[in-house]
Amino acid sequence: MTASPTSSASPSLQQPKPGAARRQGHPNIALAVIAACQLMVVLDATIVNIALPHIQDALEFSTTDLTWVVSAYTLTFGGLLLLGGRAGDILGRRRVFMTGILLFTAASLLGGLAQEPWQLLLARALQGVGGAIASPTSLALITTTFPEGPERNRAFGVFAAVSAGGGAIGLLAGGMLTEWLDWRWVLFVNVPIGVLIAVLTPMYINESERHPGRFDIAGALTSTLGMAALVYGFIRAAEEDWQDKVAIGSFVAAVVLLLAFAFIETRAKEPITPLRMFADRNRSGTYVIMLSLAAAMFGMFFYIVLFVQNVLGYSPISAGLAFLPVTVAIGLGAGLSQRFLPTFGPKPFMVVGSTLAVLGLGWQTFISPDSSYVGGVLGPMLVFGFGMGLNFVTLTLTAVSGVAQHEAGAASGLLNAMQQVGGSLGLAILTTVFGTASSNEADKQVPKFLAEGSAEQKAEFARSHQLPAPWSHEVLAHGISSAFIPAAAMAVVGLATAALVIRVRKSDLEALAGTAGPGIG
Repeated sequence: MTASPTSSASPSLQQPKPGAARRQGHPNIALAVIAACQLMVVLDATIVNIALPHIQDALEFSTTDLTWVVSAYTLTFGGLLLLGGRAGDILGRRRVFMTGILLFTAASLLGGLAQEPWQLLLARALQGVGGAIASPTSLALITTTFPEGPERNRAFGVFAAVSAGGGAIGLLAGGMLTEWLDWRWVLFVNVPIGVLIAVLTPMYINESERHPGRFDIAGALTSTLGMAALVYGFIRAAEEDWQDKVAIGSFVAAVVLLLAFAFIETRAKEPITPLRMFADRNRSGTYVIMLSLAAAMFGMFFYIVLFVQNVLGYSPISAGLAFLPVTVAIGLGAGLSQRFLPTFGPKPFMVVGSTLAVLGLGWQTFISPDSSYVGGVLGPMLVFGFGMGLNFVTLTLTAVSGVAQHEAGAASGLLNAMQQVGGSLGLAILTTVFGTASSNEADKQVPKFLAEGSAEQKAEFARSHQLPAPWSHEVLAHGISSAFIPAAAMAVVGLATAALVIRVRKSDLEALAGTAGPGIG
């Protein structure tokens, strides 16, 4: 007797598990959705950079205040990154992933519509929150979606390629959108991409199993607000002076908040920053090196973008293309370190990479209005970029080496947080030096302008209080060259840490043999 299809069908086939994707068996689409999210988040760290001079003109930012367009994003992104990863584990990764995407998309729309500086900064901060929620869960979703083995390794490879190439894509996309459309499109472009990701996610990606846990909201807020107060103090001091009461109050608030954060983390049952991660000498060293080099790197890109567009006169597209060789240098350095890391261990790559970073930044202290692109911009950036490439993979693998499987996410997440927060802090410090140096140089250039400028230029200066070229080029170039002095000093801290703190053990070499990590975001 033949059973009817209805009676023989398995209930599990008729009723999919709760949280299962509505369309099963499409791993390539699922990977494309995850990779698109990571691309959007990584890309947004650079796509806005090329548009900075146009944002400055449109919304009337000062050069010092303009740094907040970068820092508002990186501070909230870095400060809440570990909390976002924890949320995915506790509430379900797909649910949290979609929440982050939708928040990021809405913030991008608001940023593109901004009419006042504070509106753009608020939108950028919300973008950072959305990115901090979506980015760590996107990586974790790979383990949920793809079985262990070649399929998962391939997915990690795609994720790493997107993370590495996102910066270069952002520079080009930012240049094209700014020149062909408007600076607002560097934000608007996220809207259709984000909506498409949100629509496709429940169709092709399964929900993860929830794990019990607690949110260390107090730790996340005190650390993020503390770093924001510290960054604000530096930027305020650059605009006013070191005796400014608001700047002093901001520094005091930063100290109180960061001490409160350390106190909370020592007593929290599930801290957002597990302090035991710093117990290992090598791991602590990698965090210091990443913090130092990222602090120098973010400032370098910010000020070189202004130099090539405002002094060398490059268009946005030309500026984007001008930075492409640097991404190639980073890729070459990363590939070389990944190939020979199991043979030589991490220390040689950290020492050589940090040395090259110091040399590249030191070279840029000689930048002037007469500097050419090749000698004043490209040469030092290639040296710096190759050094950073040697460090990126090395730092990532060293940070997770010897860590228990269930803590690998926290270890790598903390390294990424160091990169973002270090970038914000470094840019603020460089801005303080830039503000003081450019103000002093302006005092020297104004008398020269009044003696040499035309009547029409003087009339415009009386109205706008802005020096015209070439006097403004002297001010900007002097401020930038001065800002690279502390940038080089930050890289020296990374070099000293690599030389004096990092130790290579035989067990480390054995653990690194044949390792290929997913890279850093």
